[in-house]
Amino acid sequence: MEIHEIRKKLKKELDKGRYEHTKGVMYTAGCLAMAHGYSVEDAMLAGLLHDCAKCIPNDEKIALCEKYHILIRPVEYENPYLLHARLGAFLAEKNYGVSDPLILHAIKVHTTGEPDMSLLDKIIYIADYIEPGRKNAPDLERIRRIAFLDLNLCMAEILRDTLEYLSGRGGAIDSTTQRTYEFYRQYLR
Repeated sequence: MEIHEIRKKLKKELDKGRYEHTKGVMYTAGCLAMAHGYSVEDAMLAGLLHDCAKCIPNDEKIALCEKYHILIRPVEYENPYLLHARLGAFLAEKNYGVSDPLILHAIKVHTTGEPDMSLLDKIIYIADYIEPGRKNAPDLERIRRIAFLDLNLCMAEILRDTLEYLSGRGGAIDSTTQRTYEFYRQYLR
């Protein structure tokens, strides 16, 4: 499928706010790809599809993961919204014809991250955090500037802020996110 066809289909499947966020991530991913020497088209496609499973009700996310044998970890049973990343990678391939393993992987890890991410993984993770519709993240303007200069430092800053936010509100912290931060914190200055 071409990007414009995928956009039309997603517009029908996502709620208005999620669709606007998705467009923001798509364009931000394209800009980051230009800044860091990656394929703009691939980054935009991954950004466009990163939340393709986000608006599926949580019980249906679980049912689809079980039906298609997508691993569900205990933290995901407790917080099924986390499943949208892994389920989204599956649906990007099944429903939208994406076959590039790098794009599918970037969609899969855009929520929790993972240690030693690929360039595209980092672009999508960061674009999701800094897209223009985001307003409430701490120190957002500085993090947006860093994103165009140093992706590893940007990852460390975002992960630190995410863990502080989750700890502060008593939210569940996925062990993968913690391991990802442990990997990237070496880049903090």
